[in-house]
Amino acid sequence: MPKEYNPEFVGTVTKYVFVESPDITPQHLSIRAYEISQGVMIKETCFGLQITGMPEDVEKVIAALREMDPYHILVKDRGFPPGDKRRCRANLGGARPGYFGHEFEMGLLRHISKGLKAMENGVKPDEKSVNAITYHDKPLIDTERLEEIAVSKSRESANKEADTGAANNRITK
Repeated sequence: MPKEYNPEFVGTVTKYVFVESPDITPQHLSIRAYEISQGVMIKETCFGLQITGMPEDVEKVIAALREMDPYHILVKDRGFPPGDKRRCRANLGGARPGYFGHEFEMGLLRHISKGLKAMENGVKPDEKSVNAITYHDKPLIDTERLEEIAVSKSRESANKEADTGAANNRITK
């Protein structure tokens, strides 16, 4: 039977505040956030902050932070609150899977910042600008091939476990 989940922060939201600014660091953001925190939970990270609290309190803090540099301080929702046992690396080990996505997103922020400035100045994006950020023209690996690899690795792992279990049984008898 699956373990029942009891949320610790009922009614709260968690937002990521990313900073990609030539003038502001995550430390600057955290200091300012603590000055105006109004009881929200703030965690400084390598990319900015995590802010958890009641939705209206979180929005007030974020609005004040974005005033510091609105083009270079960007926000996104987080699905799980800090310390959530379902996703916390203290319980699961290693980096939380979402952080690899953050690393990728951080590389896009300068393009988003540039676009925000252009929009505010009434500049319409041209085709070249829109297509300037390119990804791989085709997947690096076919999805069917990826699935084959995953299935074969899963079988290998299961076979190793079975072999190890059989060997352990021989040793203990």
